[in-house]
Order: sequence, then C-alpha cells, then structure tokens
Amino acid sequence: MKITRTRDESGCIIHLSETEANEGYLIEGDIFGAFEVTNQRMPIRERLTPVTPPLIVCIAQNYKAHALELGGDLPERPVFFIKMPHTLLDPDKPILLPRHLRSDKVDFEAELALVIGKTCRNVPVESALENVLGYTAANDVSARDWQKEWGGGQFCRGKGFDTFCPIGPYLVTADVIPEPGNLRVQGFLNGELMQDGNSSDLIFSIPELIAFLSGSTTLPAGTLILTGTPSGVGAARKPPRFLQSGDVYSVEIESIGSLSNPVEEE
Repeated sequence: MKITRTRDESGCIIHLSETEANEGYLIEGDIFGAFEVTNQRMPIRERLTPVTPPLIVCIAQNYKAHALELGGDLPERPVFFIKMPHTLLDPDKPILLPRHLRSDKVDFEAELALVIGKTCRNVPVESALENVLGYTAANDVSARDWQKEWGGGQFCRGKGFDTFCPIGPYLVTADVIPEPGNLRVQGFLNGELMQDGNSSDLIFSIPELIAFLSGSTTLPAGTLILTGTPSGVGAARKPPRFLQSGDVYSVEIESIGSLSNPVEEE
C-alpha cells in the first residue's frame, strides 16, 4: 500500500491509500496503530511529507563507495546524526539555499528512508524488520561548508537548515517491500544521473541499523531513519557541483517512486 498524506477540501490533514496518481481511499484511524482503509475515494490535492516524525536519524557514510569518495575510512559501527523537525520538506516544494547564514556549498544526497511503525527498544537484528511501517525516498541536503569547515566538528549545523530533509512522495508499506536490502537508489540533477547505487551495498544493513539505533534507546513510533547515500554527491565531483537556484533534484528508488524538489535562494 502507498500511504499518502494530504488535505481534504476543508484543509484538514488526512491519509489516503493511493490507488492512482491523483486519488486514493481515505484511511481512518492511526497509521501507527489501528486503522482501516475505507471505500471513500478522495483526490490528492497536495502532497505532504508522508509522516511527521518525532525523531529524524541519519546514517553517515553507509555506502562503501561514498565513504571512499569523501576520503573517509570505513566505519566500524554506524555513525549517525540528527536532523531537526524544521528540516522536513514536502514533495515538489523548494529546497532553500541558506542566505542569512550563508552557504555556497549545498549538496544533494539521495537516500532510502524507513519509518518505524511501533515504539521499540533493544531490537534484535533477526526481528528488526517487524518494526518497520514502510519506506520512502529522502534527500539528505547538506551544506558542506558548515558541515566540514565551520560546524565545530559535528554535522548538525550543516545538515540542519530549513527544508534540508525532503521526503516522499508517499510511504510504501513494508509488506510491499519485504526485502529492502536490494533496491536501486538514484539521484538526478536537472535530469542528469548523478548518483546510482543499490541498498545491497550498504555497509550496515537496515536490520543492523535498527538494532544499533534501538540499543538502550527508545525509538518512538514514527521515527524516520535515513540509511545513507550512494556515491556521486556534488562535493566529490571534479569540479564540485553544488545546488544552485533553478536546479531540480530528484531521488528515484526502486519499488518506491520519485521525489523531486526545485531549488531556490532563501
């Protein structure tokens, strides 16, 4: 099932089970608890982020080729950082290049993301996927100057500007993707292929990530986990290619779909 978050005619936020490009069946109840898909067909008036997560966790350098292209060593255990809620961005809405706190090195990172379906802690690797509600596409937008040069040795400033976490276009439930470890992940800048990887190349698999992140740590239902980006990012290119006003970056993931966002100046 494709779960789409949108608005009804009165502006209230609703979830639909998307059946066609512009419509779906109304979902009643809590998608993180008891819910049912009704027979009421409704239009998709506006695509919103499929979830509003209480926690956004991102994994750094989780594709071998990407770790090597940035000159880093392969990690012994997952390296993660946090994005804040204000970074979330709906499909088709503009990524804003920071100008008040300026960055001229805003980069793109196509990523497979997952959503935790039930609050969990100390999850065994063997049963980790039982805690996943579904999967979506994400773009871990990154201001490399603030990340690498001016961030004080941590990633949160460079990764944490408004609009720096587009996700969507919908959430594909886990029953549709029983094996998330073999999905093609691509990124296109103005239609040109920039990133082309497969989740089979993850250094740490999705079950391993869930087990690690939940170790002695509660992951609330709705937690969004970005699993890492394949090689081809703008900072690693010669010459580097950073996002500019007027660009469009699209993330395409096998069995999920395409997430596109234009780029504008703040």
